[in-house]
Amino acid sequence: MSQETWLGIDLGTQSVRVLAVGADGAVLGSGTAPLEGRRDGPRHEQDPGEWWTAVAVASRAALRDRPRVAGVAVCGTSGTVLLTDPAGRPVSPALMYDDGRAWAEAERLRSAGLAVQNTWGLPKALWLARTHGRGTVTHQPDLITARLTGHRVPTDSSHALKTAYDVAADAWPDVPGAPALPDVVRPGTRLGEVCAAAAEATGIPAGTPVIAGMTDGCAAQIASGALREGSWNSVLGTTLVLKGASRVPVHDPTGVVYNHRAPDGSWLPGGASSVGAGVLTAAFSGADPAAMDERAAAHEPAGAIAYPLVSPGERFPFLAPQATALVLGEPAGDADLWAALLQGVAFAERLCLDYLHHLGAPLDGPLSLTGGGARSPYWNQLRADVLGRPARVPEQTEPALGMAVLAAHGVTGEALPDLAEGMVRIRTVVAPRPGRTALFAEPYARLVHELTARGWLPEPVAAHARGRLTLDTADS
Repeated sequence: MSQETWLGIDLGTQSVRVLAVGADGAVLGSGTAPLEGRRDGPRHEQDPGEWWTAVAVASRAALRDRPRVAGVAVCGTSGTVLLTDPAGRPVSPALMYDDGRAWAEAERLRSAGLAVQNTWGLPKALWLARTHGRGTVTHQPDLITARLTGHRVPTDSSHALKTAYDVAADAWPDVPGAPALPDVVRPGTRLGEVCAAAAEATGIPAGTPVIAGMTDGCAAQIASGALREGSWNSVLGTTLVLKGASRVPVHDPTGVVYNHRAPDGSWLPGGASSVGAGVLTAAFSGADPAAMDERAAAHEPAGAIAYPLVSPGERFPFLAPQATALVLGEPAGDADLWAALLQGVAFAERLCLDYLHHLGAPLDGPLSLTGGGARSPYWNQLRADVLGRPARVPEQTEPALGMAVLAAHGVTGEALPDLAEGMVRIRTVVAPRPGRTALFAEPYARLVHELTARGWLPEPVAAHARGRLTLDTADS
């Protein structure tokens, strides 16, 4: 395996990213190609035909100097679905992960006893069937793996999760009126080989094994190496996603925390918040983040307290469709507001971990920080301070790396955690500064009180968070 090159493909919101990775985790080649979407209120669509064009461009760039590939896997945005005809051709646009038009379908499904959210894949599949006619539900990566192999392929249980696939029972729910649902296999399953036509288009050699992938959040988790029980990865991009590893599923009757199934049958619990770095771009368009970080360091804690939702509605650590961004107090200036937003994301991150502890999730393993927000050394330090625990920052944090690791697992059969430990490189470990966790306890408690007073955060969760104010966020 030491001579092999593994290919990971990440179908993102704004671009396709491809990495060619060696067995030691070294990136041997990379490529990217842009994607365009259409947003209008709750509507967020993409033309699925553009995905293949972008994959071809990015793959050829990544393989310019590495023509040999031992395996390839693909991840996509969780909950992005479309309808296809019997030949696998799209018959609808792709409804992206945050398209919110299927709220009525989601209400009906919840009334029938299914724990789904408005933006999940099954409500959107029903909406597509109502507005575009019949077809087979297809998840974003399935369209690409079908083009790579030259034939229709099963979906993987990770991407199928938000289409209400029961990963414990390995079965689809019985939903009257639902469009045709695909066969499902576990991530890491071999789907076929790259066909001649796909090889010509992408530069990926014909005969390369194509391995069933996982969602982009799970791919980032693999890329962080957080696959041993009690380990967690916090992905801070436009929004915030936490994913961990557990021998058993973490049960949450509200559906806020959901559980992916790992290739080895263990569980990957987690949730996705609507707070994140996107609020910085919205509030400070064109600002220099590094310069603003330097100024914000003088405001610890900030003069205002924020819950920085990127868009209306919260999904984790509580479910509140009516929630809106809030700022308590009056910031002293731009630097103070920037500090309040950075701290607000860290407070939300702490509340996520407190909620997971409330549910009984194992938290005593290492915490990794990935995503675009992890490029800020100051923010990493601030988050470690607020959380009261050390945090690892990997050298390479892209979901495409996670898919390269999964491709290696699917081809070699080696345990995924072992492979990840050999292919994931840790750049640094950030330790909390003495006394800083206590410094942020009071504003965190005020935020918890405000979220409860507004009826968004359940009182039992708030009480649990208050009870852990003097503790770190590891399993204590």
